[in-house]
Amino acid sequence: MSAKQKEVIIADDHPILLKGLEDFLKGLGLNIIAAESNGLDTLMKIKRSRPPLAILDLEMPGLTGLEVAKACKEEGIDTKFILLTLHKELYFYHQAKDLNLSGYILKDFALNDLSKAIEIVLDGGTFFSEKIFDEIENSSLNGEETQLTPSEKKILRLIATGLSSKDIANKLFISERTVDKHRSNMISKLNLEKKHNALLIWAQKNRSFIE
Repeated sequence: MSAKQKEVIIADDHPILLKGLEDFLKGLGLNIIAAESNGLDTLMKIKRSRPPLAILDLEMPGLTGLEVAKACKEEGIDTKFILLTLHKELYFYHQAKDLNLSGYILKDFALNDLSKAIEIVLDGGTFFSEKIFDEIENSSLNGEETQLTPSEKKILRLIATGLSSKDIANKLFISERTVDKHRSNMISKLNLEKKHNALLIWAQKNRSFIE
């Protein structure tokens, strides 16, 4: 492997994780030419250096890892991208696939997967964490159970506009408790993390699905 082929840019907005990633990659013999904590600086460095590989956190200030990769691809930059993420939601995976990204690794399994992923990606292949395929298989096996009902889609459309459970309840003439029950069911069906705004983010990114 030539010196140029060993160049990599990394990015993560968590300093400890960024340092750990940098040390791990140096141990593999790679040359870290930039280690950034936000998407805008990362994009600028990739445009300037055009490294063979960039390993990015999915969620960063400024631009997400997906947005950085998309911007580079639109400009014809040949850098291969591996995304690191805590997200197991399938819509993030599908976005990565739609962009033809080279790798998508869950942080839970990063150290186990990363060295293998780098070797495969630099050789022209793709690598996605096996856990993602478990999620896809489970989704496929339980397809009927994961289908959203018309009522749930109606509520999701309102969630996408930023309305609270109370506002949605008033608009649909149902109780706030009923709305919250629908929210809980949809989070389970969509395999979302149980955190604030998870449904709002999903609904806004998947408007075409719920229209």
